[in-house]
Parts: sequence; structure tokens; C-alpha cells
Amino acid sequence: MTSLSSLTKIFCILGGVFLLPAEWFLMLRQSKKDYGKYSLKAALIGQEKQPIIKILFFALLLFGVAGIFSFTILPLENMLLFSFREKLLSFLPVGFDWDNIENIKSFPKNIIIATCAVYFLFNVLLGPITEEFFFRGYLTAYNSKYGNWTPAIITIIFSFYHFWLPFQNIFRILIFLPMAYISYRKKNLYICMASHIFCNLFTTISFIIAVVK
Repeated sequence: MTSLSSLTKIFCILGGVFLLPAEWFLMLRQSKKDYGKYSLKAALIGQEKQPIIKILFFALLLFGVAGIFSFTILPLENMLLFSFREKLLSFLPVGFDWDNIENIKSFPKNIIIATCAVYFLFNVLLGPITEEFFFRGYLTAYNSKYGNWTPAIITIIFSFYHFWLPFQNIFRILIFLPMAYISYRKKNLYICMASHIFCNLFTTISFIIAVVK
């Protein structure tokens, strides 16, 4: 047993070595090209400040909507894709199944804890912060020609970008559409960022509790 999960390794390698650095590179390069120095200006075009209390209010409201969808849309999507999911997983090592908690718990405790710590860092902090600057900031600003369709287009791209999690695209699109539209209307990507962090924090803590108890 050299690692906790094949999918966890892929998640961290893709995120830490390829995806997140590539997103930062594109944003910084665009800022250098347009504004003469490396910064986040390319991701903050048209953004307006909002009171923190207002950002948190919308974030918690959207987190609640995501919670409702997790009890309604998610089970329905899981049911519809169950056969496809089982067939696909039958061709892959057991470590690719996030839901196989018993397999994960079979690893030594120190490996589980270390992996959970890395997973928390990526899934709760580095991932949401980078993705929101990139998708709701940079990509949204540079695709504004689509008008009110821009948040929907970017949200669909964002969902399919998570190709290592192919079974929840409908759910992911539906929970991020309200986040994207409110952030777009309020011209503040931190609303979506905070909502994203709250959602990932809840799912990550739930996952950690399940595998370490």
C-alpha cells in the first residue's frame, strides 16, 4: 500500500502540478500583456467592492441552495448514471472510487491523515480560490461579449473541467449557476469564491470524518 487512492493522487498531481499553475500562469501573463506587470488585474476587470457582511450573506444563501440540490438533484443524477458509473469503474482500479470508504479506511491511519490534510488544502483553499479568480474573474471578463449568457457558458466549462469527477455535471452546473449569476450581477467574484469554499469545506470535512472515524 504505497498511497491512499489513485484518484487522490491524480487530483493532487493534476491540481498542484498542472491545472492550478496553468491557470495562474494565464492570468498573470494576461495582466502583464494588458497592464505591463504581473498581477491579478486580468481577473479583476469590472469587479466592485462589496461589504464583507453582504458577501457572506449571499455566500451562505447560495450554500443553502446547494444543500437543497444535494438532497434532490444529486441523488437523481446518481440514479440516472448508476449503470454507466458501475461499468466505467469496473475497468479502473478500486482506488478510483471516492465512495469506497471501506477501501480507503483499510490504509494505515498515518497515510489517511496525511492524505486528508493535502486534500483539505487543495479542495478547500487552493482549488476554490484559484478557480474563482480564473473562471468567474479572468474567463468571465474576457468573454463578456456573450452578455448575460457568459456566466452560464463559463459554468458549463467549469463543470466539464472537472473531468476526473464525470458523474455529477448536472448537479455541479445547477449549484454553480446561481453563484455565477449573482457574482456576475453584483460584479464581485468573492461571493462565488466564498460559496465555493463553504461547499467544499462541508464535503471535505464530511469525507474526512467518514474515513478517519
